[in-house]
Amino acid sequence: MLTEKQKKLTQLKEVLAKGGGDKAVERQHDRGKMTARERVIALFDDKSFVETGLFVKHRATQFGMDTKQAAGDGVVTGYGTIDGRLVCVAAQDFTVIGGSLGEMHADKIVRTQEMAMKVGAPMICINDSGGARIQEGVDSLAGYGRIFYNNTKASGVIPQISVIMGPCAGGAVYSPALTDFVFMVDNTSEMFITGPQVIKAVTGEEVTAQELGGAMTHNSVSGVAHFRAADEQECLLQIKTLLSYLPQNNLEKPNTVDCFQDPNAMIESLNSLIPADPRTPYDMKDLIHSVADGGEFLEVQPYYAQNIITGYLRLNGESVGVIANQPRVMAGCLDINASDKASRFIRTCDAFNIPLLTLVDVPGFLPGTQQEYGGIIRHGAKLLFSYSEASVPKVTLIVRKAYGGAYIGMCSKHLGGDIVLGWPDAEIAVMGAEGAANIIFSREIRAADDPEAKRQEKIAEYSEGMMSPYIAAERGYLDDVIMPEETRQRLISSFDTLRGKRMTVISKKHGNMPL
Repeated sequence: MLTEKQKKLTQLKEVLAKGGGDKAVERQHDRGKMTARERVIALFDDKSFVETGLFVKHRATQFGMDTKQAAGDGVVTGYGTIDGRLVCVAAQDFTVIGGSLGEMHADKIVRTQEMAMKVGAPMICINDSGGARIQEGVDSLAGYGRIFYNNTKASGVIPQISVIMGPCAGGAVYSPALTDFVFMVDNTSEMFITGPQVIKAVTGEEVTAQELGGAMTHNSVSGVAHFRAADEQECLLQIKTLLSYLPQNNLEKPNTVDCFQDPNAMIESLNSLIPADPRTPYDMKDLIHSVADGGEFLEVQPYYAQNIITGYLRLNGESVGVIANQPRVMAGCLDINASDKASRFIRTCDAFNIPLLTLVDVPGFLPGTQQEYGGIIRHGAKLLFSYSEASVPKVTLIVRKAYGGAYIGMCSKHLGGDIVLGWPDAEIAVMGAEGAANIIFSREIRAADDPEAKRQEKIAEYSEGMMSPYIAAERGYLDDVIMPEETRQRLISSFDTLRGKRMTVISKKHGNMPL
């Protein structure tokens, strides 16, 4: 028999759990969106979620706020398990004052962030908000500042995941930008500093919210987002998959998963992956799927800077981060966006003790005035900085081309690559044989009776004398030249060898990355 106070508690929790009420929930569903609690329940293990701050109320009294009820002040916070692992969450509730952020709303998020840092658990923020609560003025802005500050404190300490499941505009966008991964959903996610109406008023441009800041825009054009989903259920599954590759925090390593494949098995199909014509493209993802456990690969930012591939796979059960040139796009050249994409990914892996595998087929940095004016020197330097700074195990495989500064930048021995391997097709040089021969033997070619025949002769001479992988191996720049079919076995062996890697880092406040 419940007492009156116990009944009151039960009734109060039931009311608060409804958020903005039945009509507001119905409107949320009509938009194709789940409510904050529905999202949390779908994301976490069954009955594992524990809500905190359910009874929190706003303290605003101006502009009618003294009469406005706001269940949980518009945000659901708490902790629970995902696949048995502790995770903290804050999910904005659009059914309550449009999920707007005020002083106490922010305070709940800040407390949850601090809890995540204390216990060393990943932090997930689900954004679905009309932005700063105007009625609370500067208190709202102060709340955002506190969240940003904690995002920065937690960076590199715990994985931080932002999920955009509705509007996220103005200052609110900077919290996702400070986190490690950003997920977006087609048609319902929106993210921008200034909306379409403001843009039209100021610049005269007409653009829809989705064109300006939708899921595909930020996944393919701006590079702000890392994952795109067709609907919210798919998005939540993507989050679970990502978490399976990550550790709880920077003091741990990712969980090892049982692998039932023979680690010594040969993959004969790789012997014919490289086309006979060095100018013919192929799909580097074929190599990635061939060596990965079960052929499974979680690509990060698959729509952005597609000339470079980043993502996670497992080798004999161990989580590994992959950076690979993609010959099918721009011949695998490095450019501004690819450099930024790879650099950020490298630093994320290094922060969370995830070894790095680099697959190289790169003809160089993309030439052109647009790249030079855009600062390719500065952006390319980020890649060099990130690889050089990374202290996790680093294994590099040169598959075909590795020319000039791009050879150095793709985790060569000279940037701290621990084990560097090459296939027999590998070509390592300052530039391609054709360009080099035209420069070095220009006089001989011009003086020849048959200049074209002479040119082809000199190209072959340079290729054999300077570009062979055995030249680099003789100098110790390659640890071994291997058959393609051996690749999976040798990669597994390399990472096993490097598992106990330790490095002494020079004491300093921090480096000065060329941002």
